[in-house]
Amino acid sequence: MSLQPMLALMQQDLRLAVRHGGESLMPLMFLFSVIILVPLGVGPGPNLLSAIAPGMIWVAALLSSLLALERLFRPDYEDGSLEQWWLGHLPAYGLVMTRLLSHWLITGVPIIVFAPVAAEMLYLPDAALGPLILSLLLGTPILSLVGGLAAALTLSTNRGSVLLSILIFPLIVPVLVFATGAVSVAAEGWSPRTQLGLLAAMLILAVTLIPLAITAALRLNIE
Repeated sequence: MSLQPMLALMQQDLRLAVRHGGESLMPLMFLFSVIILVPLGVGPGPNLLSAIAPGMIWVAALLSSLLALERLFRPDYEDGSLEQWWLGHLPAYGLVMTRLLSHWLITGVPIIVFAPVAAEMLYLPDAALGPLILSLLLGTPILSLVGGLAAALTLSTNRGSVLLSILIFPLIVPVLVFATGAVSVAAEGWSPRTQLGLLAAMLILAVTLIPLAITAALRLNIE
């Protein structure tokens, strides 16, 4: 099986992300906007900011990942190229995985790279920085996968953005709870192994099942 179509799709997605630099930087800008504005509202006290830092960073990462979800499959659906995914010799499942990987590279990886800066700005203890990075490495792909499923299910609806939020939030609550829990317990000097292990299990389950569900949902939309 040739991987060329998947590589071509990823190159196209990344090229478009670079070309529309302002839109691509929105998740990162949103993250830092939250981190800059919230301390102005709750006060600049290091103890308070350190206590709420795990939740702030993760909620910002979650909301940032929502920004580009509505356009995850819609341009391909509107210009008819989505139907071509089922006419080519490559399984649509591979193209779905490629598109989800592109979304994570564009929205998730920048947040992970700049997480140490955000942690420093919020006085997060050094002991919690490693678990924060690990939780983002495990959790942000789940956000892309769950978001992709919601985007596929709402592809043919007119109010997709509203339905996206309604569908996504109940599904990602466990991710938010375990991720912030891992960072919080690490900041208090405890081992975050349990929370990170649960996140890893959720990621494996999501990678195994959700792309299949997305492929089926996209197929229903074009039939």
